Parts: sequence; C-alpha cells; structure tokens
Amino acid sequence: MTKNLNEIPWDDFYKLTHAEKAPYLIDNARPMHVLFAQQFDRQQLDSLGSLATGVRFIAKSEEGMAFLRGLLAHKRAMLYFSQPSTRTFLSFYAACEILGLGIGEVRDTATSSEFKGESREDSVRTFSSYFDLIIMRSEIGGLSERVAWVLSNTDRPVPIINAGSGKDQHPTQALLDIYTLQRSFEERGGIDGKTIVFVGDLARGRTVRSLSSLLTRYNNVKQYFVAPAQLQIGEDVLAMLKAAGVQYEVSDSFEKVIPEADAVYMTRVQDEWDTQKGESGKIDTSKYCFTVQHLDLLKPDAVIMHPFPRRNEISPDVDRDSRAVYWRQMRNGMWIRAALIAAIFDRDDQIRNYYSKNI
Repeated sequence: MTKNLNEIPWDDFYKLTHAEKAPYLIDNARPMHVLFAQQFDRQQLDSLGSLATGVRFIAKSEEGMAFLRGLLAHKRAMLYFSQPSTRTFLSFYAACEILGLGIGEVRDTATSSEFKGESREDSVRTFSSYFDLIIMRSEIGGLSERVAWVLSNTDRPVPIINAGSGKDQHPTQALLDIYTLQRSFEERGGIDGKTIVFVGDLARGRTVRSLSSLLTRYNNVKQYFVAPAQLQIGEDVLAMLKAAGVQYEVSDSFEKVIPEADAVYMTRVQDEWDTQKGESGKIDTSKYCFTVQHLDLLKPDAVIMHPFPRRNEISPDVDRDSRAVYWRQMRNGMWIRAALIAAIFDRDDQIRNYYSKNI
C-alpha cells in the first residue's frame, strides 16, 4: 500500500527498515523517489529490464530517437554531484538527453551557495524550484533520504534519484548490474540458480552492497565474497543474506572459486574512504586481481563484471575476451537509467507501445 512521506515525521521514517520505507517511495504504483536498491522487487526489476531493452532498440533509428526525445522535452533534470564522478554522471546525462529532458548541473559545491554556508537541504530545495527531477550523488550517507523527505513535505515534491550515497547505497548501479546479468543469462534461464562471486574491497564497496541485496530477489542464487580480511564484506550484509535464506560463502581464495562462478564481479580498493592516507596500500591485494591466466579457470559462458573505475584488479589483456562484459555493463547504465526516468514520469507504456508497433 502506498504511503506518503508527508504523513510521517523524519525521525520516525529514518528509523524504519528498508522494507518499511519502500511504500513511502511509490506514487500510483510507480517510483517517486529512488533511494536504495531494496525498494525494488522481482517484478519491478523484470519490468525495468524489458523497458530498458525497448529504449535500446528504439534508439537505434533516427525516427526512434526523435520519438524518445519528445517524451519528456517539457521536463528538466538537475544533476547535483557533490562527490566526484565520471561514469555515473555521464550515464545519467546521456539518459536524460535520450528522453529529451533539459539538464542543469552542479558538480562543485564551491560554485554554489553552499560555499556561503547554505545547507545542502536548502540547496536542493532551491533546485526543486527550477527542475522536475533531482539526481544527486554525495559522500554523505543517507543524505538523499533526508532530501527526499524534505521535498515531499513542500508544495513542490519533485522526485529524487540517489546516484550514490556515502558508503551505503548506489541503487542505479545495482539496477544496471542486474540488467547486465539479465542480458548475459537470457539464454541460460535468467539469473535464477547462478553463482555470483564478488571480489576486492567488499567492506566499502556500495555497489556490492546494493547488488547483493537485489540478488536476493532471485531464486537459488549463491553469493561468494572473496577478499582479504581487512576488506571483507560486512556482517550486516551477511545477516541480510541469512535472513533471506540465501546461500553465501566468505573466502580469501580467489582461484578456488573461479571455476564455480557464473559471474565474477571485480572491484577496486576504495581508498578514498581511508581514515589515514595510504592505509589501504598496506593491504596485499595481489591475489585478488583477474589475469589472463584466470580465463582458463572460468566457465565458457560465465561473465566478468566491474563497476569501474578500475586500477590493476583486471588486466587490460582480459578486455579482449568475450566474457569480459564490463564495457557493455557501463553502456547498460545509460539504458536502465533512461528506463527508470521514463517510469518515474509515466512514459513506460508509450515506450512499450511504440516498441511493439515499430520494432
């Protein structure tokens, strides 16, 4: 049942579980705010995936692109990225362009009134006066939730999309990861029954946390977490998996689990979160890098993924292997984000109708 954020005090909303918060983020059966991965169920994931595929095929023709650009030409989106980003920013920028939205951006708070002491809440409320959608990325965990609540308690409650929030959540990265798995396994029965191996800095990788949660929507998916002890997945994630009845295994032996993997999800060391400069550099991560030699251990129909940016955790020589889908994964982000924005503004039926008649 849909609930309204203007019906609950902030302190009460903040204390709710993700499952309890989810109904507050829906408006007429479609997403109003996109704040965390856990708000999406299996049906929504399948629907967004098929919609993204529709957008992708429609965009292949000049006529199709003209149709897509006319869908939201009367709307404007603000990209408020106070935390550095290249891929996520450009992906959202391109997704907005595909749908015809006008775009504004703030990528450095030194160029905004926050430099004068304005709160981020007031900054975003200012943006809501001029824009119909705010896509925000912040190093502050939970900020997008707070802003969504604040705006929902004004006379102009514009949608908020969380494009990365502290160490906690990166829901649209999880959506593009799921979409990549959907596409990769569409001829192998889908994601159900697959084994996903997460490798690298799992303690601070918000993409891993978000994707791990979404994978619980599928049946019989086993998750491996492979990392040095200092970078291993948090107990809160394992508790979530245990409560959901999901098979998982924590390991420090990468080569041992490669042959079992249907998907290997590599991550870089997230040293931007180091409490002391150079702290992560003291950890030996050499055993957690994917090399050309590891390709011989990998199933012929498995895939290798990475949320990027990468450093040395995947050898560039691996790029030429057909199982390396991380460049496709990146492009998938543009399609799934376009699909998500279209769904927020109730344009999904128009896209599906155009697809069925013209593709």
